[in-house]
Amino acid sequence: MPKYYEDKEEDGRACSGVREDLRQCLLESPCVLQENKSPKQCLREGHCRSLQVTFFACKRSMVSVVCLLLLARMF
Repeated sequence: MPKYYEDKEEDGRACSGVREDLRQCLLESPCVLQENKSPKQCLREGHCRSLQVTFFACKRSMVSVVCLLLLARMF
């Protein structure tokens, strides 16, 4: 369940809710807290994988929409 709520500051970037959830997940992971590794390193090791996949899918869907809009303008 996402932890992103409407009372948080508006980000304005695409997929900001999932981005925030991924960030929080990494910062609260045992990899960062107990092993003192960087969030980037923990992400590479596969922590918070489901949120990483969700974030990637969200970003990819944004690219698809942009491509469709560009194609529509061409014809």
